[in-house]
Amino acid sequence: MNLDGVLFFPVTPFDPDGRLAAGVLAEHIAAGVAHGPGGVFVACGTGEFGALAEGEHRQAVQVAIETVRGRVPVVAGAGGPLGAALAQARAAREAGADGLLLMPPYLGVRGGYFAYVRAVAAVGLPVIVYARDAVVLEPDEVLALADIPGVVGLKDGIGDIDRIQRIVLAMAGRPFTFFNGLPTAELTMPAYRALGVTLYSSAVYAFAPEIALAYYHGNPHLLTGFYEPLVRLRGRVPGYAVALVKAGVRLRGLDVGPVRPPLTDLTPEHLAELDALIKTGLDLL
Repeated sequence: MNLDGVLFFPVTPFDPDGRLAAGVLAEHIAAGVAHGPGGVFVACGTGEFGALAEGEHRQAVQVAIETVRGRVPVVAGAGGPLGAALAQARAAREAGADGLLLMPPYLGVRGGYFAYVRAVAAVGLPVIVYARDAVVLEPDEVLALADIPGVVGLKDGIGDIDRIQRIVLAMAGRPFTFFNGLPTAELTMPAYRALGVTLYSSAVYAFAPEIALAYYHGNPHLLTGFYEPLVRLRGRVPGYAVALVKAGVRLRGLDVGPVRPPLTDLTPEHLAELDALIKTGLDLL
């Protein structure tokens, strides 16, 4: 699985009755793919993975694969209870996904976690492990995970620079994919690039691919003029890491509906602030 460039994490649209809006999802993904991302990660964190029923997850993955049509890799989210993770992994494999992003299970750590990863990887798709929440890995643990057939990479959502540096050094010379998976990863990419980690997930790409790509190609003004105030806004309410992205997609003209509970949508004041920020970011291009 060859990942390169900015990684696109689409939101999952819902219609006025609260159902997954497959046509809107296809439109959203097609618009993103037209800008040339390095991969599409569907039904993951930004896609409200934890709020999707099993059938909705399967549908979202199928829509992504049918829309992308092999132009870039499609990676599906999987995780939660082992039975659910296995069902999601099998559905993704049957739909033709290129890989899995393995979301952290509830309280799954140490020995039991390795068995969990091994079981999901046995389904047969390449697995990128997502380190966040209870999954905080030491270098020797990443080495052990990399020995599991099918485990090909690590998405770091912890943000401990000392830890990720030691992990990268421990894995030197081994074929393994690392990427920065922090919310609004652009703000921390200067530090990650210095460690040799060049891939990252871009929440901004979902609603403003022009801004995301301009940053990727070196626009010197976006970090302070757009990303830093965006991160301050994101930090005001728990869950805004997802709700803010979905609001951004709506502000750019595509009705993807609200977020599902327990997430909450932006307040009117915060929505106006996001709207102004997007306009500022576009002006900085």
